[in-house]
Amino acid sequence: MFSVDSKQNEMSIVGSAEYIEEPATKVRFQTSLSLPGCSSSLALLGTGYREKVFAIIGVKVYAAGLYVNQSILNNLNAWKGRSAAEIQRDPSLFSSIFQSPFEKSLQIILVRDVDGKTFWNALNDAISPRIKSPTSVDESALSTFCSTFEGQPLKKRTFIFLTWPQTSKMLVSISSNGLPSSVDATIESENVSSALFDVFFGDTPVSPPLKASVATGLESILK
Repeated sequence: MFSVDSKQNEMSIVGSAEYIEEPATKVRFQTSLSLPGCSSSLALLGTGYREKVFAIIGVKVYAAGLYVNQSILNNLNAWKGRSAAEIQRDPSLFSSIFQSPFEKSLQIILVRDVDGKTFWNALNDAISPRIKSPTSVDESALSTFCSTFEGQPLKKRTFIFLTWPQTSKMLVSISSNGLPSSVDATIESENVSSALFDVFFGDTPVSPPLKASVATGLESILK
């Protein structure tokens, strides 16, 4: 388990498992977990939420948390002593996390019912502009990604995991009943995989609170 700034998250003990609560949505994330396709357990680095504006009113759609293999952090010594603000502004650090050969995973927990097609369209609207000249491999990967969500009624509290075991591959797992036991789709395109990571951790993230929380977590770890 990584240490996380208490100002960003509240930690509570539930049974024998430890959780961190995302404060805006009150959604709890396990501090460590094991996922299909990962060689070892992953630890929570930070949490946040995604908000959409409808008729000038902000509506929270999901909470999200970033999990990483401990080995990734062992290769971030170049950023030791950096503040959270400096970490947030440094794209090379987030690029280093993505380029690492060790697993990282984004957990999304819905806080309201969402139609699968609506969820995919919102995701695709963020991914597509980040792929300037999509290849046939990219198009095939996006088609697989789309079909994984279309027609799925994504209910409140559904878990969605987007897991990167390597830069050119992403695993998609969806579960309405706790942690997933299998992978629902494999997306094999480095452009699509890196674009999705950039959606959350690039210069214009769809969830600024998530990136800020991850930066705070990294500041604490890299002291």
